[in-house]
Amino acid sequence: MAELIASLTREIADFPTAGIQFKDLTPLFADRRGFTAVTGALAGVAAGADLIAGVDARGFVVGGAVAARLGTGMLAIRKGGKLPPPVRAEHYDLEYGTATLEIPADGIELAGRSVVIVDDVLATGGTLAAARRLLEYSGAHVTLAAVVLELAGLGGRDAVAPLPVHSLRCV
Repeated sequence: MAELIASLTREIADFPTAGIQFKDLTPLFADRRGFTAVTGALAGVAAGADLIAGVDARGFVVGGAVAARLGTGMLAIRKGGKLPPPVRAEHYDLEYGTATLEIPADGIELAGRSVVIVDDVLATGGTLAAARRLLEYSGAHVTLAAVVLELAGLGGRDAVAPLPVHSLRCV
């Protein structure tokens, strides 16, 4: 799996800001074999969840496919300002700035539900930690974070501890 992901990952220097080495998984997601393998592997570790939560935006792609494989629902955790009110919001730091995540405050009952957060890349952990806080504040029980690629040198796993993290490739 790690070799497949590596072979279909594009690296872009200095994006979105100087000093960042962006890992673009778009070629992986566009590859029939790659996308099927990744979503199958993530579905295997997310089995038993009541709900998959995909983080804006690439987490939607992967999370939606994982949820479809598992026969569960999929909650889109959106970037700030993309949802109509009322929303629940969580502000957090990125390696290159700050951001906000939001979910609907009404219409989706999260209390007591077992949720797995799915995203493409775990870097510093700010996004996954914010998503976890947002879901737990809403009463959900977040059991796992599952990612395609983990950038181990940035300490993201520590930022989301004690939440277990499953990554398909770690660099």
